[in-house]
Amino acid sequence: MAINPKLGQLARAPARAMLRATGLDDEALSRPFVAVVNTHTDVTPCNMHLKELGEHVKRGIRDAGGTPIEFNTIAVSDGISMGTEGMRASLISREIIADSLEIAVRGHPIDSVVGISGCDKTIPGTMMGIGRLGIPGVAFYGGSIMPGRHRDKDVTIQDVFEAVGACAAGHMSHEELDTLERNACPGAGACGGQFTANTMSLTLTTLGVSPMGANDLAALHPDKPQAAYQVGRLAVEALKAERVPRTLVTEASLDNAVAAVAATGGSTNAVLHILAIARECGIEYSVDRIDEIMARTPVICDLKPTGRFTAPDMQAAGGSPLLLKRLLDAGLITDQPTITGRMLSEEIASAQPTEGQEVIGEVATPLKSRGGLAILRGSLAPDGCVIKISGSDQGKHVGPARVFDGEDAAFEAVQNGEINEGDVIIIRNEGPRGGPGMREMLAVTAALAGRQMISKVALITDGRFSGASHGFVIGHVCPEAAVGGAIGLVNEGDTITIDVGARTIEVEADLDARRAEFQAPDQSSITGAIGKYVRLVRSASEGAVTSY
Repeated sequence: MAINPKLGQLARAPARAMLRATGLDDEALSRPFVAVVNTHTDVTPCNMHLKELGEHVKRGIRDAGGTPIEFNTIAVSDGISMGTEGMRASLISREIIADSLEIAVRGHPIDSVVGISGCDKTIPGTMMGIGRLGIPGVAFYGGSIMPGRHRDKDVTIQDVFEAVGACAAGHMSHEELDTLERNACPGAGACGGQFTANTMSLTLTTLGVSPMGANDLAALHPDKPQAAYQVGRLAVEALKAERVPRTLVTEASLDNAVAAVAATGGSTNAVLHILAIARECGIEYSVDRIDEIMARTPVICDLKPTGRFTAPDMQAAGGSPLLLKRLLDAGLITDQPTITGRMLSEEIASAQPTEGQEVIGEVATPLKSRGGLAILRGSLAPDGCVIKISGSDQGKHVGPARVFDGEDAAFEAVQNGEINEGDVIIIRNEGPRGGPGMREMLAVTAALAGRQMISKVALITDGRFSGASHGFVIGHVCPEAAVGGAIGLVNEGDTITIDVGARTIEVEADLDARRAEFQAPDQSSITGAIGKYVRLVRSASEGAVTSY
């Protein structure tokens, strides 16, 4: 039986009383409510400026006729937690961000939503939550940090990680490392290369859920506050026009996003996060589809960690509009709708390269003929794994396995000079369930780079890599060791063969005989949020999501 509207209004009096206590008057209560879900925190430069940006977003919402209602959620800094037990919380935080955004918005009379993100997991986390809700809204990234300066050249946090290995190997003094540490991160913003944050920022822009160019602006760019204001206005416009981010995430727009990641040599983490966003938006998408698009899309941007330039350099060169225009003109992406109501082709029609720029190249003369990531399968990874090939010219590697149960043991071996040229470093029990939390191996890859060994070995893990990692590195091995995957059955000295051209990864061993001896790790003592994650998380080949 339908409720009498007048009775409904009466029944909401207690709610209005509570809202009036927050400062809302009759006019504010009569307007649509727009949630501003912020990931501000003081713990990391990536997110420390987002509270101020949120104020500009809220001003835009008010001026467009809405009432902003701000919530906050968590963030875990990968750069600070890297190489520690804290890194186990990183990927788990993505799920908590998505859950908390969803629950906060569902629990209140919200009509539209803006998700403001900064560091790596907050970007996919906010979008996953928005995707679940299926209401109008916008995703907005707080922007990249500017590069630091050391020895008259631009540097990023990647240089500091690699300097640790260089210092341990005697290639750099402790004094120079200290100077680099003090100058690498000059202020607010996420890590400046085409690492995970900037890779996922580009993904949101390409999906059409972020307005073109807004995410490109660095954290401290003078135009960033105005971009935030326009995002607030857009959230109200999207509500009036019933434009919903979830409906923009389709197989075609996901294909576009993967192509953009490929063309920029983006992070391996994009595979996990794109799969997760697709799932939360109700789209079936696979790692094999990602491999197909990577294979046909060339790398045309000269960006760190393997190239010369940072995200602010890319923005100054012409940014996402120029990149996407070149991909669209070449038929490598397709025209799709965006959150503004305009088609992608309309958003990028006027894109022009800055005179003399060297960051964004031409499709006809690429830096590499195919995208920077590939999916391999074989006896070592029957359900697939991800190799980052943009930072390596190796197409094949055959060598003996050096087996380590966890990142810490591998890092110690590298720092002690115990790894030899040609070795295949196996780091296992670092998967989503086994880790738990699927830690990134940047400390190990950076130490190898600092010791000038990164191009002389291969590294395989059921964990992840930072977007700053480079070399012949393979992650997300599925099934992971903790569930009986082959990577958990490899013995020291087994011959491992990796063939990128054939998309294969093989181990010479009688795995069936060893599998009979396998015992799953006892994780019954793991409690709290991490214990919940262990019991719910799916395979990395499904995005390591916990939603069902």
